[in-house]
Amino acid sequence: MDLRQLRYFIALNEHRSFVRAADAMGITQPAFSRSIQGLEQEFGCVLVDRGNKDLRPTPEGQVVLQHARTLVQGAALLSAEVTQMTKLDAGELHFGCGPAPAVKLVPDAVAQFINAHPKVRTCFQVDNWENLSRALSREEIEFFIADIRHFESDPNFQTQALTPKRGVFFCRPGHPLLAKESLSTNDMFDYPLATTRIPPGIRKLLANLSGRMDFASTIETEHFPALVKIVLQSNAIGVGTEEAFVEDIAQGSLALLHWRNLPQNIESMNARCGIVSRTGFRLSPAAREMIETLVAVDRQEVAVAV
Repeated sequence: MDLRQLRYFIALNEHRSFVRAADAMGITQPAFSRSIQGLEQEFGCVLVDRGNKDLRPTPEGQVVLQHARTLVQGAALLSAEVTQMTKLDAGELHFGCGPAPAVKLVPDAVAQFINAHPKVRTCFQVDNWENLSRALSREEIEFFIADIRHFESDPNFQTQALTPKRGVFFCRPGHPLLAKESLSTNDMFDYPLATTRIPPGIRKLLANLSGRMDFASTIETEHFPALVKIVLQSNAIGVGTEEAFVEDIAQGSLALLHWRNLPQNIESMNARCGIVSRTGFRLSPAAREMIETLVAVDRQEVAVAV
Protein backbone atom coordinates (compact mmCIF):
# COMPACT_ATOMS: atom_id res chain seq x y z
CA MET A 1 0.00 0.00 0.00
CA ASP A 2 1.26 3.46 -0.85
CA LEU A 3 -0.15 6.99 -1.01
CA ARG A 4 -0.62 6.72 -4.76
CA GLN A 5 -3.03 3.82 -4.33
CA LEU A 6 -4.90 5.68 -1.62
CA ARG A 7 -5.22 8.76 -3.86
CA TYR A 8 -6.63 6.54 -6.62
CA PHE A 9 -9.16 5.02 -4.21
CA ILE A 10 -10.26 8.51 -3.10
CA ALA A 11 -10.61 9.54 -6.76
CA LEU A 12 -12.74 6.48 -7.50
CA ASN A 13 -15.07 7.39 -4.65
CA GLU A 14 -15.35 10.96 -5.96
CA HIS A 15 -15.95 10.09 -9.63
CA ARG A 16 -17.81 6.76 -9.17
CA SER A 17 -16.32 5.53 -12.45
CA PHE A 18 -13.05 3.76 -13.22
CA VAL A 19 -12.79 5.57 -16.54
CA ARG A 20 -13.46 9.08 -15.17
CA ALA A 21 -11.26 8.53 -12.11
CA ALA A 22 -8.38 7.21 -14.21
CA ASP A 23 -8.70 10.19 -16.54
CA ALA A 24 -8.70 12.60 -13.59
CA MET A 25 -5.52 10.99 -12.21
CA GLY A 26 -3.83 11.02 -15.60
CA ILE A 27 -3.34 7.26 -16.09
CA THR A 28 -4.92 4.58 -18.24
CA GLN A 29 -8.06 2.80 -17.05
CA PRO A 30 -6.39 -0.67 -16.94
CA ALA A 31 -3.51 0.67 -14.82
CA PHE A 32 -5.99 2.42 -12.51
CA SER A 33 -8.04 -0.78 -12.12
CA ARG A 34 -4.91 -2.82 -11.31
CA SER A 35 -3.97 -0.32 -8.60
CA ILE A 36 -7.40 -0.63 -6.94
CA GLN A 37 -7.21 -4.43 -7.19
CA GLY A 38 -3.75 -4.37 -5.62
CA LEU A 39 -5.13 -2.34 -2.72
CA GLU A 40 -7.91 -4.87 -2.23
CA GLN A 41 -5.45 -7.76 -2.31
CA GLU A 42 -3.31 -6.08 0.32
CA PHE A 43 -6.28 -5.64 2.67
CA GLY A 44 -7.68 -9.07 1.75
CA CYS A 45 -11.21 -7.79 1.11
CA VAL A 46 -13.38 -6.11 -1.53
CA LEU A 47 -13.36 -2.32 -1.17
CA VAL A 48 -15.71 -1.40 -4.02
CA ASP A 49 -19.20 -2.80 -4.68
CA ARG A 50 -18.88 -3.39 -8.42
CA GLY A 51 -22.44 -4.67 -8.56
CA ASN A 52 -23.65 -1.18 -7.75
CA LYS A 53 -23.66 1.13 -10.76
CA ASP A 54 -22.44 3.97 -8.52
CA LEU A 55 -19.43 1.86 -7.44
CA ARG A 56 -20.03 2.66 -3.80
CA PRO A 57 -17.43 1.53 -1.25
CA THR A 58 -18.19 -1.55 0.82
CA PRO A 59 -18.24 -1.19 4.64
CA GLU A 60 -14.53 -2.13 4.61
CA GLY A 61 -14.01 0.40 1.83
CA GLN A 62 -15.61 3.12 3.94
CA VAL A 63 -13.07 2.49 6.69
CA VAL A 64 -10.19 2.54 4.22
CA LEU A 65 -11.58 5.70 2.60
CA GLN A 66 -11.77 7.51 5.93
CA HIS A 67 -8.16 6.73 6.81
CA ALA A 68 -6.99 7.32 3.23
CA ARG A 69 -8.25 10.89 3.34
CA THR A 70 -6.49 11.53 6.65
CA LEU A 71 -3.22 10.04 5.41
CA VAL A 72 -3.24 11.88 2.09
CA GLN A 73 -4.12 15.18 3.72
CA GLY A 74 -1.45 14.64 6.38
CA ALA A 75 1.17 13.89 3.73
CA ALA A 76 0.26 17.09 1.88
CA LEU A 77 0.51 19.14 5.09
CA LEU A 78 3.83 17.52 5.93
CA SER A 79 5.22 18.32 2.48
CA ALA A 80 3.98 21.92 2.71
CA GLU A 81 5.50 22.44 6.17
CA VAL A 82 8.87 21.00 5.17
CA THR A 83 8.87 23.15 2.04
CA GLN A 84 8.02 26.18 4.13
CA MET A 85 10.87 25.41 6.55
CA THR A 86 13.50 24.89 3.85
CA LYS A 87 12.62 27.11 0.90
CA LEU A 88 11.72 30.70 0.19
CA ASP A 89 10.09 30.06 -3.18
CA ALA A 90 6.92 28.52 -1.74
CA GLY A 91 4.89 28.12 1.43
CA GLU A 92 3.14 30.61 3.70
CA LEU A 93 4.14 33.20 6.28
CA HIS A 94 1.82 34.28 9.10
CA PHE A 95 2.76 37.05 11.51
CA GLY A 96 1.11 39.88 13.42
CA CYS A 97 1.60 43.54 14.21
CA GLY A 98 0.12 46.33 16.26
CA PRO A 99 -1.99 49.11 14.68
CA ALA A 100 0.82 51.68 14.47
CA PRO A 101 3.39 49.45 12.65
CA ALA A 102 0.58 48.44 10.27
CA VAL A 103 0.39 52.00 8.94
CA LYS A 104 3.88 52.23 7.42
CA LEU A 105 6.63 49.92 8.70
CA VAL A 106 4.88 46.63 7.96
CA PRO A 107 3.44 47.56 4.52
CA ASP A 108 6.86 48.87 3.43
CA ALA A 109 8.58 45.70 4.65
CA VAL A 110 5.98 43.36 3.12
CA ALA A 111 6.30 45.16 -0.24
CA GLN A 112 10.06 44.58 -0.22
CA PHE A 113 9.61 40.97 0.89
CA ILE A 114 7.13 40.00 -1.83
CA ASN A 115 9.23 41.73 -4.48
CA ALA A 116 12.05 39.38 -3.50
CA HIS A 117 9.86 36.32 -2.78
CA PRO A 118 6.62 36.62 -4.81
CA LYS A 119 5.62 32.96 -4.38
CA VAL A 120 5.43 33.05 -0.59
CA ARG A 121 1.86 33.64 0.58
CA THR A 122 2.14 36.36 3.21
CA CYS A 123 -0.59 37.00 5.80
CA PHE A 124 -0.36 39.47 8.69
CA GLN A 125 -2.86 40.05 11.48
CA VAL A 126 -3.34 43.56 12.90
CA ASP A 127 -4.36 43.54 16.57
CA ASN A 128 -3.34 44.62 20.06
CA TRP A 129 -0.42 42.99 21.87
CA GLU A 130 -2.65 40.85 24.10
CA ASN A 131 -4.47 39.17 21.22
CA LEU A 132 -1.24 38.82 19.25
CA SER A 133 0.49 37.06 22.15
CA ARG A 134 -2.43 34.61 22.33
CA ALA A 135 -2.21 33.98 18.58
CA LEU A 136 1.53 33.36 18.95
CA SER A 137 0.98 30.90 21.80
CA ARG A 138 -1.62 29.06 19.67
CA GLU A 139 0.95 28.88 16.84
CA GLU A 140 -1.34 30.85 14.51
CA ILE A 141 1.52 33.28 13.81
CA GLU A 142 5.32 32.94 13.97
CA PHE A 143 6.06 36.37 15.42
CA PHE A 144 4.57 39.82 15.87
CA ILE A 145 5.63 43.48 16.14
CA ALA A 146 4.49 45.37 19.22
CA ASP A 147 5.77 47.10 22.37
CA ILE A 148 8.23 44.58 23.81
CA ARG A 149 8.10 45.79 27.43
CA HIS A 150 5.28 43.33 28.18
CA PHE A 151 7.40 40.37 27.01
CA GLU A 152 11.06 41.07 27.85
CA SER A 153 10.93 39.44 31.29
CA ASP A 154 8.78 36.49 30.20
CA PRO A 155 10.96 33.40 29.50
CA ASN A 156 8.34 32.12 27.03
CA PHE A 157 9.08 34.96 24.63
CA GLN A 158 12.12 36.20 22.75
CA THR A 159 12.34 39.88 21.81
CA GLN A 160 14.33 41.91 19.29
CA ALA A 161 14.19 45.68 19.67
CA LEU A 162 13.39 48.07 16.85
CA THR A 163 13.64 51.86 17.01
CA PRO A 164 11.56 53.30 19.91
CA LYS A 165 8.53 55.27 18.71
CA ARG A 166 7.51 58.59 20.24
CA GLY A 167 4.02 58.69 21.69
CA VAL A 168 2.09 61.91 21.09
CA PHE A 169 -1.34 63.53 21.42
CA PHE A 170 -2.97 64.90 18.28
CA CYS A 171 -6.15 66.64 17.15
CA ARG A 172 -7.78 68.17 14.09
CA PRO A 173 -6.88 71.67 12.85
CA GLY A 174 -9.34 74.12 14.39
CA HIS A 175 -9.70 72.15 17.61
CA PRO A 176 -10.68 74.47 20.53
CA LEU A 177 -7.51 73.56 22.42
CA LEU A 178 -5.30 75.00 19.68
CA ALA A 179 -6.66 78.47 20.44
CA LYS A 180 -5.18 78.39 23.93
CA GLU A 181 -1.69 79.78 24.49
CA SER A 182 -0.74 77.15 27.06
CA LEU A 183 -2.21 73.73 27.65
CA SER A 184 -2.38 71.75 30.87
CA THR A 185 -3.08 68.05 31.00
CA ASN A 186 -6.27 69.00 32.85
CA ASP A 187 -7.51 70.41 29.53
CA MET A 188 -7.06 67.01 27.93
CA PHE A 189 -9.81 65.37 29.95
CA ASP A 190 -12.44 67.90 28.84
CA TYR A 191 -12.56 66.01 25.52
CA PRO A 192 -12.96 62.36 24.45
CA LEU A 193 -9.74 60.43 24.01
CA ALA A 194 -9.45 58.15 20.99
CA THR A 195 -6.79 55.43 21.18
CA THR A 196 -5.80 51.95 20.21
CA ARG A 197 -5.48 49.48 23.11
CA ILE A 198 -3.55 51.53 25.68
CA PRO A 199 -0.28 49.95 26.90
CA PRO A 200 0.02 49.65 30.70
CA GLY A 201 2.61 52.45 30.97
CA ILE A 202 0.46 55.03 29.18
CA ARG A 203 -2.67 53.79 30.94
CA LYS A 204 -1.02 54.34 34.33
CA LEU A 205 0.21 57.79 33.29
CA LEU A 206 -3.26 58.88 32.12
CA ALA A 207 -4.85 57.52 35.28
CA ASN A 208 -2.42 59.55 37.41
CA LEU A 209 -2.98 62.69 35.34
CA SER A 210 -6.75 62.36 35.55
CA GLY A 211 -6.75 61.59 39.27
CA ARG A 212 -8.47 58.25 38.71
CA MET A 213 -7.67 54.75 39.93
CA ASP A 214 -7.70 53.50 36.35
CA PHE A 215 -8.20 54.96 32.90
CA ALA A 216 -10.15 53.85 29.84
CA SER A 217 -10.33 55.82 26.61
CA THR A 218 -13.67 57.03 25.26
CA ILE A 219 -13.03 55.51 21.82
CA GLU A 220 -10.88 52.42 21.30
CA THR A 221 -10.09 50.72 18.01
CA GLU A 222 -7.19 48.77 16.56
CA HIS A 223 -7.87 50.28 13.13
CA PHE A 224 -5.64 53.33 13.10
CA PRO A 225 -6.99 54.95 9.89
CA ALA A 226 -10.50 54.86 11.42
CA LEU A 227 -9.17 56.42 14.62
CA VAL A 228 -7.57 59.26 12.65
CA LYS A 229 -10.79 59.89 10.70
CA ILE A 230 -12.74 60.13 13.96
CA VAL A 231 -10.27 62.71 15.27
CA LEU A 232 -10.47 64.67 12.03
CA GLN A 233 -14.26 64.91 12.26
CA SER A 234 -14.69 65.58 15.99
CA ASN A 235 -13.14 67.22 19.03
CA ALA A 236 -11.69 63.91 20.17
CA ILE A 237 -7.98 63.86 21.07
CA GLY A 238 -5.98 61.05 19.55
CA VAL A 239 -3.15 59.19 21.23
CA GLY A 240 -0.62 57.19 19.25
CA THR A 241 2.92 56.90 17.98
CA GLU A 242 4.08 59.75 15.79
CA GLU A 243 5.29 57.50 12.96
CA ALA A 244 1.75 56.33 12.27
CA PHE A 245 0.57 59.74 11.04
CA VAL A 246 3.76 61.69 10.31
CA GLU A 247 2.50 62.51 6.80
CA ASP A 248 -0.76 63.95 8.19
CA ILE A 249 1.23 66.19 10.53
CA ALA A 250 3.56 67.32 7.72
CA GLN A 251 0.57 68.16 5.51
CA GLY A 252 -1.17 70.04 8.32
CA SER A 253 -4.23 67.80 8.37
CA LEU A 254 -3.43 66.87 12.00
CA ALA A 255 -1.90 68.96 14.77
CA LEU A 256 0.19 67.91 17.75
CA LEU A 257 -0.82 68.91 21.26
CA HIS A 258 1.84 69.85 23.82
CA TRP A 259 1.06 69.95 27.54
CA ARG A 260 3.14 72.34 29.64
CA ASN A 261 3.19 70.00 32.64
CA LEU A 262 4.11 66.88 30.64
CA PRO A 263 7.72 66.42 29.42
CA GLN A 264 7.78 66.02 25.64
CA ASN A 265 9.92 62.86 25.69
CA ILE A 266 8.49 61.20 28.78
CA GLU A 267 9.55 57.54 28.67
CA SER A 268 6.17 56.04 29.53
CA MET A 269 4.62 57.74 26.47
CA ASN A 270 7.10 56.14 24.08
CA ALA A 271 6.57 52.72 22.51
CA ARG A 272 9.53 50.36 22.72
CA CYS A 273 8.61 48.66 19.48
CA GLY A 274 10.16 45.30 18.67
CA ILE A 275 9.71 41.79 17.33
CA VAL A 276 8.33 39.08 19.62
CA SER A 277 8.65 35.35 18.97
CA ARG A 278 8.43 32.19 21.06
CA THR A 279 11.47 30.96 22.94
CA GLY A 280 12.83 27.66 21.67
CA PHE A 281 10.79 27.57 18.43
CA ARG A 282 12.60 27.55 15.10
CA LEU A 283 11.34 30.22 12.75
CA SER A 284 10.77 29.38 9.10
CA PRO A 285 13.14 30.85 6.48
CA ALA A 286 10.30 33.15 5.39
CA ALA A 287 9.83 34.44 8.95
CA ARG A 288 13.57 35.00 9.40
CA GLU A 289 13.77 36.82 6.09
CA MET A 290 10.76 39.00 6.94
CA ILE A 291 12.30 39.92 10.30
CA GLU A 292 15.54 40.92 8.57
CA THR A 293 13.50 43.02 6.14
CA LEU A 294 11.58 44.69 8.98
CA VAL A 295 14.83 45.58 10.75
CA ALA A 296 16.35 46.99 7.55
CA VAL A 297 13.25 49.05 6.69
CA ASP A 298 13.07 50.34 10.27
CA ARG A 299 16.69 51.57 10.02
CA GLN A 300 16.04 53.12 6.61
CA GLU A 301 13.02 55.05 7.89
CA VAL A 302 14.97 56.30 10.90
CA ALA A 303 17.81 57.45 8.63
CA VAL A 304 15.38 59.32 6.39
CA ALA A 305 13.71 60.98 9.39
CA VAL A 306 17.10 62.15 10.68
